[in-house]
Amino acid sequence: RASAGERPDVIVVNTCSVTEEADKKCRQTIRSFHRRWPQAAIVVTGCYAQLKPAEVAAIEGVEIVAGNDRKGRLAEFIEQWTAEHREHVEVVPTQQLRGFTPSCARGDRTRCFLKVQDGCDYWCTYCTIPAARGRSRSGTIDTLVAQAEQAAREGAREIVITGVNIGDFGRRTADADEQRPRGKRAVTEPRPTLLDLLRRLDAVEGIDRYRISSIEPNLLTDEIIGFCATSARFMPHFHIPLQSGSDEVLRLMHRHYDTALFRHKIERIRALMPDAFIGVDLICGARGETREEFERSREFVESLPITRLHIFPYSERPGTKALEIAHSVSREEKHRRVGEMMRVSEHKMEAFARRYTGTVRPVLLEHSRPGEPMGGFTDNYLKVSVDAPEGMDNRIVPVRLLETIKDETGDITFKATLEI
Repeated sequence: RASAGERPDVIVVNTCSVTEEADKKCRQTIRSFHRRWPQAAIVVTGCYAQLKPAEVAAIEGVEIVAGNDRKGRLAEFIEQWTAEHREHVEVVPTQQLRGFTPSCARGDRTRCFLKVQDGCDYWCTYCTIPAARGRSRSGTIDTLVAQAEQAAREGAREIVITGVNIGDFGRRTADADEQRPRGKRAVTEPRPTLLDLLRRLDAVEGIDRYRISSIEPNLLTDEIIGFCATSARFMPHFHIPLQSGSDEVLRLMHRHYDTALFRHKIERIRALMPDAFIGVDLICGARGETREEFERSREFVESLPITRLHIFPYSERPGTKALEIAHSVSREEKHRRVGEMMRVSEHKMEAFARRYTGTVRPVLLEHSRPGEPMGGFTDNYLKVSVDAPEGMDNRIVPVRLLETIKDETGDITFKATLEI
C-alpha cells in the first residue's frame, strides 16, 4: 500500500456494476486516478470489468483488466506487466465462472468480512448481477470455518458473513468440485445449508460477534431466525431486501416471495429478538410501479416494524427483462418517490434510536485517530461515538447511549460514555 505522499506505481480498482450510475462512478474514479497519477498502471477488476472489458480497457491509463474469477491472480498479472509493459485483458465469459475462492478480508477494519458464497441463479428482471457473477456457488464448510479460525488467531472479534446470495449457500460447492478428478461423479451427500454453516461458525473460539449480510426473505428460514435468537454470538441484526411493497411489482420483478411472506419474516424476527436492527432494501420507480402501486408499497413499508430503509432509484440496465415492461417512471418521479420513502425511513430510524437513549449496550470499539473519540456499533447496530483511553480498540465494552447526532446524510450516531 502506498503511504501518504508517495506516488503509487500500481492502482487497483475493484468495480461495481449494480446500476448505470455505478458504471459511471467507476469510469470517473479511474479517470481521476489517471489524472492524479499518470505514471501509475491502473488495474481494473470486479463486475464492471467482467461485463464490459473492452470499454474498461479503452479508458486511458488502464493497463490490466481482470474478470471476477481472476482477482486472486492480480499479483501475477502485475508482475507480468512490470516485466513486459504490455496491456493485459483476461476476462472469461460469465457462464464459464465456476470456481470459488474463499476470502476473509479485514484491512484497517475491526470487523472481518467472510465471503461464503458467490453468484446468483435468480435473474430478477431488473438485475445484472447473475450476468456479472455467474451461477450460485459456495465454499465448503470446513474451508470457511478454517478461515474464521485464522481470523480469530489474528485478533478478529467480529465477522460479517457475506456473499451475493448467501441464503443459497450449499447449492454448488465449487472448491470441492474443483478438487474432484475430471470425469469422476460426486458421491451423493446431503446438501449443506446456510444453517449448517452458521452452527459450525458459532463454535469457533475467539469470534464474539457474527452478522449476516443481506439475505433474501424466502431463504431466511424460521430455523435460521430461531438459531440467531438463541445464539450469543449472532447479533440481533438483519438486512433483508424487499425491493417493493407491492405484490404486483414483486411479480413483475420476478422476486421469489410476496408481501405476506415478507411480513411473516419481519414479525418473526421482532417476536424473537425485540431489539433487532432490521434494514430493508427498496427500489423506487421500477418499471411497472404506477403511482397506485407505489402507494401500496409505501403503506406496506410504513406498517412494518423495521428499523431503516436502504433506498435506490430504479436504474435501467441493458439486456434485462425489465425493459420489456411497458410502464416506465420519469427520472423526476423516481427521485420524488425516493424522497417520500426517505422520510419514512428517517422516521423509523429516529423512533428506533429513541428506544435506546439512556440504555447500556455492548459496543465493539474501533480504531480512532489520535485525539478523536472512538467509534463502534452496538450489538443491534447502533452507531456510537465514545471517548475512550488509548489501547481499547477491538474490545467489546458496555456503553451508555446518551444522545443522538444526525449528519447531513441522515445517519444517526449516539454520543456515549463508557460504563466500565
